Formats: sequence, C-alpha cells, structure tokens
Amino acid sequence: MAALGVALVGLPLLGLVIRTPWSRAGEVLASETALTALRLSLVVATAAAAISFVTGFPLAWALARGSFRGKALVRALVVLPLVMPPVVAGVGLLAAFGRRGVLGSWLYEWFEVQIVFTTWAAVLAATFVSFPLAVLALEAGLRGLDERLEDAASTLGASRWYVLRRVTFPLMAPQIAAALVLSWARALGEFGATITFAGNLQGRTQTLPLAVFERLQTDPDAAFAISMLLIAVAFAVILALRGRFLR
Repeated sequence: MAALGVALVGLPLLGLVIRTPWSRAGEVLASETALTALRLSLVVATAAAAISFVTGFPLAWALARGSFRGKALVRALVVLPLVMPPVVAGVGLLAAFGRRGVLGSWLYEWFEVQIVFTTWAAVLAATFVSFPLAVLALEAGLRGLDERLEDAASTLGASRWYVLRRVTFPLMAPQIAAALVLSWARALGEFGATITFAGNLQGRTQTLPLAVFERLQTDPDAAFAISMLLIAVAFAVILALRGRFLR
C-alpha cells in the first residue's frame, strides 16, 4: 500500500520526465517567455511567503495562546482557502479588490489605484491560497513550544521582543522553515486564483503555471519543458531545507 502511495505521486512526475523533449529543453527554457515567467514566479512566491509569515505569525499566536469568542470560527475562516476552489478564490478577490469590489472601488475612486491585472494582484492571489499553510505550521510550532522557557527569560529581565527574538524564534526554527517553504511552494504553483484575478499578461502576471497553460494550447513539448523547470525549482528549495523541513 505504501508503494501504491509512492506510485500515485511518482508516476505523473515520471510521465513528465519521459515526455519532456530534452533536445529542445535548453531552447525553450532560455526563451524570453520562460525566463520572464520564472523571474515573476520567484518574485510572487517570495513576496507571498513573506506576507504570509509576517501576517500569519500574530494570527497563529492568537489561535495558539489567545482566548476569545469565535476562536473556532476564525480558525475555520483561515483554513477555508485550502478547500476553496482556486477559481472561486479568484472570483472572491475580484469581488473584494476589483474596480467594482468592496475595497477596490474605494481604492480606485480615491487614489486611482487598480490592483486587478497587476503584479500585485498575482501576489495577492498567491498569498490568499498560501496563507493557511503558514498559519497552521506556525500554530503547531507555538503549541509544541515549552512556554516555561519563555517565562524563565522574562523573569531574568528579558523584554517581550528579546524573548521573541532570542528564545521563541530559535526554538521554532523548524516550524518557521516549514511555514515559509510550504507557503512559498504553494504560491509558486498557484494557477486558478491568479488567472481569474490577475489575468495572464506576459511580464506582468504570467507566472510559470500560467505559461505552462498557455504553451499547452499551442506547443505541448514546450509546456512539458517549462513544467519540469517549475518542478525542479520547487524540489530544489525543499531539498535545500531538508534538514529543517523533512526531519
């Protein structure tokens, strides 16, 4: 049964390796389309992971250690993007940040700021879908942390910021790495919310998954090659952090 589980994940990857036209791979990956999409994907995924961590840590702290009414509802709301269809997530982002959206109409009317069909729209879409992974990983780390170590530092005169920086963060290093890697990898592979909310504009919103989709319509061999690039980038990051993430 374990072998079947490995096959379920491994066979699609093996199929990509077999179908990839390696003789054309260099040409395809060196094209302006692939390089621009790769650069944009790295920027979007990194920004999304950073935003997810900065905003997710306080929320994870509140969920792990706070006591307030509606806590279960807040946690359910945080987890919702994991089970929400990506296209629905994109429609929701349009309803909130589009030119006629709840917040987007106000931004456009008062500041002439339009988020839709910009790189920031791609970042926002990637953050929306990756945010729950960061919060769940950080909350698990906070729940598993021995609070007596933080209390001991406080009794010795350490400030809250010092305790957070020198005690909490070092002890949570594996969970922080997991949160960053998971949110980064999820953002790197985001497709549905991005194409719905940000569009598929080369150089502005076309990330690697969107480039794969576009090439699949006209040049399947190029789509296979770009897919391998996407997998290689994500796999390299996971391997680089295997000491913290896979231990």
